[in-house]
Amino acid sequence: MEITAKELRGKPTQIIEQASRGTEVVITVHGKKMAKLVPYKTKGKLEINEEDEIFGIWKDRDDQGSVDDYVRSIRKRRSF
Repeated sequence: MEITAKELRGKPTQIIEQASRGTEVVITVHGKKMAKLVPYKTKGKLEINEEDEIFGIWKDRDDQGSVDDYVRSIRKRRSF
């Protein structure tokens, strides 16, 4: 299902209910796909959609090693 941001502002409750029933809702702004509203899952594993660009952005990086270690090292620098 595809909706505009204006439609989302007009009837957010109905659209969220639609997504909670399993329908993926794509939100567009000026005709461009900007976000996807999917049902929140409380049990089981998180499903990773390989089409989503954000997943796997670290997979080809050898210079940081473990992502967890890299993030911890960044946060350490912020400590006083």
